[in-house]
Amino acid sequence: MTTSPSPMDITIQNPIETTAISHDLSDGNGMALPFSSPSPILTHRKFLVSVEVCLKPSSTARVEDVRLAVERMLEKRSLSYVDGPIPVPFDDQFLFENVQRICVCDTDEWVTNHDILLFWQVKPVVHVFQLSEEGPCEELGGDGQLSSFNDWILPAKEFDGMWESLIYEFGLKQRLLRYAASALFFTEKGVDPFLVSWNRLILLHGPPGTGKTSLCKALAQKLSIRFNSRYPQCQLIEVNAHSLFSKWFSESGKLVAKLFQKIQEMIEEENNLVFVLIDEVESLAAARKAALSGSEPSDSIRVVNALLTQMDKLKTSPNVIILTTSNITAAIDIAFVDRADIKAYVGPPTLQARYEILRSCLQELLRTGIISNFQDSDYLMLPNYSTLREKLNAPDIQEAQPVLPFCKQLLEAAEACEGMSGRSLRKLPFLAHAALSNPNSCDASEFLCAMIDTARREHSELPES
Repeated sequence: MTTSPSPMDITIQNPIETTAISHDLSDGNGMALPFSSPSPILTHRKFLVSVEVCLKPSSTARVEDVRLAVERMLEKRSLSYVDGPIPVPFDDQFLFENVQRICVCDTDEWVTNHDILLFWQVKPVVHVFQLSEEGPCEELGGDGQLSSFNDWILPAKEFDGMWESLIYEFGLKQRLLRYAASALFFTEKGVDPFLVSWNRLILLHGPPGTGKTSLCKALAQKLSIRFNSRYPQCQLIEVNAHSLFSKWFSESGKLVAKLFQKIQEMIEEENNLVFVLIDEVESLAAARKAALSGSEPSDSIRVVNALLTQMDKLKTSPNVIILTTSNITAAIDIAFVDRADIKAYVGPPTLQARYEILRSCLQELLRTGIISNFQDSDYLMLPNYSTLREKLNAPDIQEAQPVLPFCKQLLEAAEACEGMSGRSLRKLPFLAHAALSNPNSCDASEFLCAMIDTARREHSELPES
């Protein structure tokens, strides 16, 4: 909840801010103005980097006061910027009493070769938020029907850390963030939708277990943090698609219309940003062609028509984003697919993604002491995939890196997991631990051998594609 009036200043702003010697490029409240005209005399160019500040549940401090305090702290300490946590300063009583954590985000978008951004290169954009602990509210259906949707107040405690735990090919998550920023910014600026069209509809498709639903929830959580200056209230509505099919003929279309009427009531509040998640949307948007051929019930035609009609109505509302997932893209009506602004394929993890997923699992087991460290340090930090590849290609430094044999084993485990979903990869360390003869005493190397064997066994049991 910063003082900036537009979501442009949150995510869609020009990633490089030009700073002049004698020109003030702020909006009067300390916020950088996007797309500022460059001065003839330049000292340097600044990258806009997000800094997320999570308040303690007990904090009653004003968001604006916390934001200004964090900005002062960052300026005073002249920090370098790399993704990850910043310690809350003990010597700042106000921040120490109110802030749970401070985290720098998305610097990898602006740097290459593991460089870091120095303080004079960065204009930090501080986002202050407090997690909701209310949990989901269920909207119960009538006449014995399943609940039609779950409703979360965002940002929610249940989704905290989910965005960071999801590992995909480079660029996918940033692409989704940029899309949402542009969609809300175009609406905010009053762009004529008859001249430039956008629907604020995302479709993630791919095989089961690749994290599509989790990515949608994490995206909604992340956007609720990044846009909280413009939308202080945010909700996630997770639609139970199966609840919208009635045993009574022709009633399903009416249930869809009733659901979207409730959503329409939520978005009447201009300061409320609503995310609508429809998981396995093919169950709603079944192809009309199949219905007409007799392979789908005729009532599905009414469901598709009702869904398309209601989605078109939501286009006039600036504060709603629809997130959908599908395991069977071919089963979705082409008119629905055509309405999606982004149709992103989320496939099985690449070798790099598999390594990073397993690395994050191993780091957690080392942190908790389930796996014993083979070095004297209390906590072993494993190199990421890119760093590991560089070290493996430099034989002269391998002898001074005792962690490398361990990482080679981890890479071998990632290679053995080809074809496994992200969901299966996250379960693999647990299954490997369960297969140990003495699970109470296990060093890292022994555990990795067990994980490689488990991966090969799980891979051999995968169904034929």
